[in-house]
Amino acid sequence: MSVIVPTLLVHSASELETMAQKVAPFASRVQIDITDGEFAPPTITLDDITMLPQNWLVDFHMMVNRPSDYVEQLIKLKPNLVIFHAEAAENILSVLEALKKAEIHAGVALLPQSFPNDFASYLSAADHALIFAGALGSNGGVANLLQAEKVHLIKAIKPSLEIGWDGGANLKNVFMLTRAGVDVINVGNALRKAEDMSATYEALKTEANRDGAI
Repeated sequence: MSVIVPTLLVHSASELETMAQKVAPFASRVQIDITDGEFAPPTITLDDITMLPQNWLVDFHMMVNRPSDYVEQLIKLKPNLVIFHAEAAENILSVLEALKKAEIHAGVALLPQSFPNDFASYLSAADHALIFAGALGSNGGVANLLQAEKVHLIKAIKPSLEIGWDGGANLKNVFMLTRAGVDVINVGNALRKAEDMSATYEALKTEANRDGAI
C-alpha cells in the first residue's frame, strides 16, 4: 500500500503557511522542499520554519550541497524524515547517523542519472530512499517512469528501505508506481493545480492502492 504525500515547494514563509492551511484538512504527512540556491534553485530555507505542526509527520527534502551545515537545526525541529542527496558535495554517512541517533528517519535521494550501486554505503545506512525523477527546485514536469527500475536495485542493497518517489506523480501513473514497489508517492503539481485538493488527494489514494493489474 502506497502513501500519498503532498509536496510543499514554496518560495516564502507566507506561501508555506497558505499551502499548509490548504492541505491540513486531509493530509497527515507532508514533504517540505528546502534548497540552498546552489544545489538547486532557491526555495524557502530552514530559517523560514520555526516549528512543525504536532499533528503532521513532516519530511524534509534537503536539496543542499553541504548537509552537515543543517543537521543541528533539523534535529531541533524533530521532523519525521530528512532526505539528503547522495550527490551532495560532501560525504553524508555521518549526517545520516546523526539523524538516526536523534531518532529522526534518515533518507537518501538519487537524481535520475545516479545509479544505486554507486551509493550503496549511503543506502545501507538509510531508512528511506527517494527516487527523484523531477526537476530540482521546481513544480511540474513529466514523470520518467523508467526511473522506477531503481526500486529493485535499491531493494537488493537493503530490502527494508522505504522507497519514495518525487517527480510528476498524478492520477495517470500512481497505480504504476505502487505496482513498481514505491511506498511513498510525493505529489506536488497534481495537487497544487487541482480545483479541489481534498477530492484529488482521495482520488490519488484510491487509484494508487486499487486492486487489479492494469
